[in-house]
Amino acid sequence: MSFPPIESVIPHRAPFLMIDRIVEVERRIVAARTFRLEEPFFQGHFPGNPIVPGVLLVEGLAQAMAYRAMLSRPAQKAFLVGIDRTRFHSAVLPGEEAIFEVTLPELGEAGSERFGLIKGHGLVRVGDRRIAEAQLSGYSGEPGRPLG
Repeated sequence: MSFPPIESVIPHRAPFLMIDRIVEVERRIVAARTFRLEEPFFQGHFPGNPIVPGVLLVEGLAQAMAYRAMLSRPAQKAFLVGIDRTRFHSAVLPGEEAIFEVTLPELGEAGSERFGLIKGHGLVRVGDRRIAEAQLSGYSGEPGRPLG
């Protein structure tokens, strides 16, 4: 299945674009990124034992959720406004492909989109290995507008 290019949907660009491929877009979005050893953050995180920083994995989840939100509301902007119940179970190493999955509630369910606010459950994995998970809250609308 073909999806619009990531850069045509969300405003993020290298070196801060944390997803490089969209795999699925339905009620959940699945995106992927292969982290390469030459990425600059590996120089300091950690020398001799490089791992992808956890905050970048959470950012990858947020970008996947933003992609999904902006597909349905392309004239709006998307912002991460909350991260809850975040847990890290394992690490992503250079050369590994991280899979970012964000499941969104159905419209009408508790937590579904209202007033531009959207919530989702994010999961990062490498193959069958669970890496991290978090509850994410986002806002799709105009910047500076009060939430809620």
